[in-house]
Amino acid sequence: MALPGPTAAERFFNGILPENPVYRQLLGMCPTLAVTGAVKPAMTMAAATAFVLISANGIISLIRGLLRPHLRILVFTLTIAAFVTIADRALQAYMYQMSKELGPYVPLIIVNCLIISRCEICASKQNLGVALADAVGMSLGFGLALASIATVREILGSGTWFGLPVMPSGWPNWGIMVLPPGAFLTLGLLLAVAEWIGLRRQEKGTET
Repeated sequence: MALPGPTAAERFFNGILPENPVYRQLLGMCPTLAVTGAVKPAMTMAAATAFVLISANGIISLIRGLLRPHLRILVFTLTIAAFVTIADRALQAYMYQMSKELGPYVPLIIVNCLIISRCEICASKQNLGVALADAVGMSLGFGLALASIATVREILGSGTWFGLPVMPSGWPNWGIMVLPPGAFLTLGLLLAVAEWIGLRRQEKGTET
């Protein structure tokens, strides 16, 4: 029997901004920093992560009544690994160059704390509808975070967006933005913006 908890709508909307996995929970930092030098690989990683997260949450919710406390993490990991394998093989078959560009980061989705935490916090405790809503919301939040970081880095570092030129001719590219230091710099600045927005919302809520 599912334990009481947030509704499907609450799970969905919380995952996008209030509990954004990157900007609020600081989860999935490895792909966030590694694949956001350009928007295309970032969105491919976001899509692969979304597929695994939604699939794993759905399966775990369906079998939640069979889970045993001492085996649940093992079941989560095996379930996640199965869907990561599917995503990895699909990328190799249909997007080989992108698969090579992403390198080991797709297989590393297996150990992404975002996915296993959603299995533990939501899918293993609530029904299928709520678990899927939670997974979709978190996937959108993760994709939004990767897209925002990759957009800043690609535009400033390469003068392009999705590989298309967007900056005027003669614009000096900031080479550091597509290198690892640029990932940390961009993440830090956007985290500060997200925190500022959160504080502003709290202040407005207090005033009303």
